[in-house]
Amino acid sequence: MDQQDEQQATISRITTGMPVIDSAGTEVGTVDLVQRGDPNAVTVQTPTADPGSSLDELIEATAVEEPDVPADLAARLLHSGYLKVSTDLTRTGAVYVPADRIGSVADGRVLLAVGVADLPPEE
Repeated sequence: MDQQDEQQATISRITTGMPVIDSAGTEVGTVDLVQRGDPNAVTVQTPTADPGSSLDELIEATAVEEPDVPADLAARLLHSGYLKVSTDLTRTGAVYVPADRIGSVADGRVLLAVGVADLPPEE
């Protein structure tokens, strides 16, 4: 099993509401969203000729896309998988945990391989 498969196996054992603990033992918060990796994820959006021509398109245009981070990071997160964690430790109230930063899942908790300062905050 390669590293990508191991990361997906780990992320598949995580559910929303699980507490998240960083590498220093600090409780970061709780899992809000679990997104498995998609090696074929394409994040480049091509503009349509007539944007907002229907109510569905208008709703889609105003919806916050996940992950709410800069495009290059979003592409990496969608490709590898990630967790969105609600936290009081950042001003935006959430951080993203790339799949490769998840250390393990044990006793109903997600243990990170890094400190909370190394996690990208929600924009």
